[in-house]
Order: sequence, then C-alpha cells, then structure tokens
Amino acid sequence: MKKNSLIIATCVIFILAGAGWITAKQYFSHTAIKVETVDGETRIEGCVFKTAFEGEGVGNSKPHPSPAKVVRSIDEGLEFLADAQAPDGGYGAGLHSAQGIMDPHAVKTDPATTAMVAMAMLRTGSTLKSGQYSKNLKHALDYLLETVEESDPNHANITTVTGTQIQAKLGQNIDLVLTSQCLTNMLDQTKYDQALNKRVKRAVEKCVDKIERGINSSGAMNGSGWAGVLQSSFAANALESAQANGIEVEEEVLDDARDYQKQNYDVKTNSVSTGDAAGVVLYSVSGSARASAAEAREAKEKIADAKRAGKLKESDEVSDINLQKAGLTPSEAMKLETAYKVNESAKRLAQSDKVMSGYGNNGGEEFLSFLQTGEGLIVSGDDDWTVWYDNMSDRLLSIQNQNGSWNGHHCITSPVFCTATCLLILSVNNDVENLRQVNYRSN
Repeated sequence: MKKNSLIIATCVIFILAGAGWITAKQYFSHTAIKVETVDGETRIEGCVFKTAFEGEGVGNSKPHPSPAKVVRSIDEGLEFLADAQAPDGGYGAGLHSAQGIMDPHAVKTDPATTAMVAMAMLRTGSTLKSGQYSKNLKHALDYLLETVEESDPNHANITTVTGTQIQAKLGQNIDLVLTSQCLTNMLDQTKYDQALNKRVKRAVEKCVDKIERGINSSGAMNGSGWAGVLQSSFAANALESAQANGIEVEEEVLDDARDYQKQNYDVKTNSVSTGDAAGVVLYSVSGSARASAAEAREAKEKIADAKRAGKLKESDEVSDINLQKAGLTPSEAMKLETAYKVNESAKRLAQSDKVMSGYGNNGGEEFLSFLQTGEGLIVSGDDDWTVWYDNMSDRLLSIQNQNGSWNGHHCITSPVFCTATCLLILSVNNDVENLRQVNYRSN
C-alpha cells in the first residue's frame, strides 16, 4: 500500500484527485493538515473542520476525516445553498400543494428550511465572523431572530406561514422546533457580542417555552404531520440541546418526550410502532435510537465507572442489577437499562438495508431519519458511527444532482431542505464533540 504524505499549513487547500483539481473551500482549523493517498484514494488526515461549538477537533474521539470526494460534494452543496438564499435572508421549501417546484427562488421562505440551512453552514465550518458563507449565515440568523421576536408568545408556532412541505409531512410546529435547535447552536457563536448573545438567548427561551407547552401528556409534539414522529423526535433534541447550553428546561417534559420516542420500539417483542410514522419503520426507529442515545451512553458510563472502582467485574454488562451495584436507585437503573436496550436494538434495525429503504425511495423524511440515526450513534458513544458514516456518504454521493443539490422523490421534495439535511449528515464528523456534550441529566 503506497502512502504519500504532505503537510499543509494553510486554511484553503487544493487536492489533486482523479483527472482534475478539487477545491476544498471550507475553512479548516488552523492546524497542520495531512493529505494521504491510500490505494488511489485521497484522504484528509487531521482535517476535521472547526465546529460551530468548541472549535478544535473532536475531543477524546479519534478524528474521522472526510474523503476528498465528500469534501467536493459538500462544496458543491454549499454553493447551491448560497445561491438559493432569498433577499430577506431566509430559505424556502415550498408548498405541499406544489411539490414539483424545484426553483428555490420560486417559493416563499419559511423558518424550518432556513434553520436547516443555517445549521448546515455552521456544521461545515462557517461562523458569523469567518468562513466562506459567513454573510449568508448572518443573514439567516437575522431572519430567524426577527421571526421569533415577532411571533405571538401564546401561539403554538413562530410563523404564520402554513401549508409548507415541511409542516404537512413533519408537523405544524416543525418551524418552532428546528428554529429552537438552530438558535441554541448560535449561543456559542455570539459570545463575542454580548447584546446579540442575549438576544439569541431570549429567542431560545421563547422557543423552549413554546415547545414545552406543545408537548402533550404522551410526550408527542402537538400538530403532528404525515410523519409526526420526526417532529416529536426533533422536539426532544431541541430541548436536550437547550438544556446542555444552560437554558432551563422542564425535566418532566423532556423525560416524556424521550419516553414517547423509546416506546415506539418494544425490545421484548422486537416490534415497531409506526402509527405516527406514516407506517414507515425507518422514521420510528431512527427517532427511538436518537431519543434513547444520551441515556444509553450514561448507562454504559455508569457501568464503566463501577468497573474501574472495583464494584463490577470486567465481564459484567449493562443491566438494572449491575446499574444498582453502580450506585443507581432501582427506578433509575430500570430507566437506563430500558434506554440502553432500546438504543442497541433500534440503532441496529435503523441501519439494516431493508429499513433504510424507508418509503421506497428518498424523500426529505428519509434524509432526516438518516441524520437522526447517525447523531444517535455519536451521542450514545458508539464508535461504530464511523462505519455508518462511510456507508451513508457513499449512498448520498451516488444520488447528488449535477448542480450540487439533493431533492426528494416523494413528500418533502424541496432541493433546499434536502440539500441542507444531506450536508448535515456528510459533515456530522465535525460535530462529534458537541453531540457528546448532550447529557441525560442536566447536572
């Protein structure tokens, strides 16, 4: 196996691959970059983009670099999104009644799509102060802040726009959920500007309050759409992320939201509830895997700590009895054991070829489910996420359009929304450290 190494200390690099030059336009961390050619494939070693949160690398996890073909794919997708931005700073997916419209400038902007694009730009390396798409990101943030600030605090959603593809398929309040997640991500981004940071925090608190009031007694988010289980899953994610960033969240509501997702998978019977998932197993199990991930990681960590302390043998596995030996109460132990079992089973099922086919072809819901699965693997502390990442990257690159976009073939067909979601998947390796900051308990 022949390896050629080159150390490059610049932020913008050019990689010779195939028949031409590939421009890596993302702004890399200011660290040495090692480019290797292994069996004819160029890979970028030590080149994890600076994340939107902690900056350098991925903490205790070994960096998992993006192959040059993935870097090129991300570049092309970002170029498409930059060109798709509307004058008001927003992005649009279009109406459910007009799914065939693929021109991003022929549709009205909406918060849900704008939030997804902003998160994709963050995850791929741009910030409010630097990066190729810094101005686009700042314009999108202004759009989202104004939308939240102008919204009626007593109204369930943050927008008066109705009938969008995203709302019809995921839920009437999906704009609120995704905007909350995006603005939470912006908290660290805005620390350089105290006034802006306070403004973002107020907006997040307003969104969190709306989400908490919108989660019903079953743990589901009100206003479910065709695949409402995904809206509810992202609502749980938004509350988790807000809590991890110092925003006060009602623990009981968050527990209900997690429990709703976990109950969609029965580990005793290996059965999946798809009533709120349009009958599609993928949508349910990806949500179950994501919602149980933080608790599953805590269960594994408690067992590992107990082994180091000599309370358990090295061969002991996660169980309610062993968790009690590790110091948890019976109710805590049972809760974490259940989460661990749901997570282990759901993540395996979510990655099976049959389940990954989803509705039969790719729509925005499939892309969102893939994102949930991958993030769940990372949050749970499962190092096998790298295998998932490599397989998913190949899958997505094979269906990318010539103009750099992705689009769905059913339901959520919007090229803007689908492209943003695919970029979030392809760049998830940049956000490992942040995702693993999500904890089960607020303390």
